[in-house]
Amino acid sequence: MAVESIFYSVSGISCRGALIWEEGVKASRPLLLMAPNWRGVIKPAIEAGQMLAGEGYVVFVADMFGEGNGPVGTENPMEFLRPFMSDVPGMRRRIVAALDTLTREADRRAIGDITRRAAMGFCFGGLNVLDLARTGADVQAVVSMHGTLTTPQPANKGDIKAAVLAVHGAADPIAPKAERDAFEAEMTSAGARWALLTFGDVVHAFTDPQANHPGVGMYNEPATRHGYALAHAYIADAFAGKL
Repeated sequence: MAVESIFYSVSGISCRGALIWEEGVKASRPLLLMAPNWRGVIKPAIEAGQMLAGEGYVVFVADMFGEGNGPVGTENPMEFLRPFMSDVPGMRRRIVAALDTLTREADRRAIGDITRRAAMGFCFGGLNVLDLARTGADVQAVVSMHGTLTTPQPANKGDIKAAVLAVHGAADPIAPKAERDAFEAEMTSAGARWALLTFGDVVHAFTDPQANHPGVGMYNEPATRHGYALAHAYIADAFAGKL
């Protein structure tokens, strides 16, 4: 598995993402932009990217903070993220730049099919990929895994081109039912193709094996397994024009 650091810039900010692909694969692979959780481009995010690349994608792990601006890990996540989440246009520029970087670097290396592009994000990254869809980006699908679902700048009718899937926990205190309801209303109003899978009694961060905060964020193996299975099937259907 090849893992290559890729430097790129957006709005004067230097970023470093990770391009991940299986070497020696001759079949044309779709591109998958991965937006990690609030910890950014660290070892667990790279490992998640490698797992996704093993499912047949060329993966790029996006740097949403810029080099030297990421957390050390001891911060309160919501306090750390607040200034980033309040800059909606800035964060949307960053996720679009990451998609452009993935497309350019995969094309340069002739390792992927740049006509098939999707995005998947986790927690804060879930918000990032939903925002990518809200920009009208030309991707076939975006998948939010236990992500923040709402935005102060919701999509207007016709804005969203991608098929949108949110995989969520019904007991998630970070994005509770009111957020799910608002997400559904936004997607419907925007005329988007969308789906929401909600696991009963599952909390936040259910795909993260390190999550161990009862009542807040906990790893859940069945939800992870079923969530990924649906995500890959949903993306494949989007690529095939079935959604």
